[in-house]
Amino acid sequence: MSGHNKWANIKHRKMAQDAKRSQLFTKLIRELIVAAREGGGNPDTNPRLRAAIERAKEASMPKENIERAIKRGTGEIEGAEFQEIIYEAYAPGGVALYIRALTDNKNRTAQELRHILSRHGGSLAEPGAVGWVFERKGIIQVPREQVANVEELMMMAIDAGAEDIKDEEDPIRILTSPEDVMKVKDTLEASGYKVEATIGYVPKNTVRVTGKDAERLLTLLNALEDMDDVQEVFSNFEMDDAEMEALLAQLGQ
Repeated sequence: MSGHNKWANIKHRKMAQDAKRSQLFTKLIRELIVAAREGGGNPDTNPRLRAAIERAKEASMPKENIERAIKRGTGEIEGAEFQEIIYEAYAPGGVALYIRALTDNKNRTAQELRHILSRHGGSLAEPGAVGWVFERKGIIQVPREQVANVEELMMMAIDAGAEDIKDEEDPIRILTSPEDVMKVKDTLEASGYKVEATIGYVPKNTVRVTGKDAERLLTLLNALEDMDDVQEVFSNFEMDDAEMEALLAQLGQ
């Protein structure tokens, strides 16, 4: 049984590889700007900025683009002012959505979100309606092929400050507090693991979707991710592996 994590990983890899790379760069630049504005331009003291820089490097963003975005965030050079807004929504099958957007026009973003949601069987929710489903966490992913001993990995991560380990799927996910994510990441990398670290939202409970609801849900998630203003969409769905693979193939993912 897979869900949001598998779908998000597939989407991220596809955007990094195909013609949508320019769209990925747009999202990453906005994240760099806001992270630098809110926590300063030094990645050593700003975990969110460090995570954004590493994601940008993984996507092969030129160094000068990264540096320019950070300077825009710290005010060293001028540029558009982006505001971070969290939108809460319902999707087909009773799935909760937590949508993180960075926008320079919140009215435009809200209008476009409403249009996409209503077109695909979803709706915006009142603030707090689904937010309680999600917790903000540091998320570290370790490809299972790198792990010879899962128990050893678990102990190392916990000793470094990890709160939980999810080893049912590939990649293995390690959850931390947002403040500890880079400390745990550094510990694992010092032992030879190659990992990805982000700060995001993890659901406390999940909802299983099948059939038409599953198809409408993935179509909606694709449409939301294709919005430039939307940085990330977090959800709490679970779906049969075979059904997800079939639907993604049908959607051309």
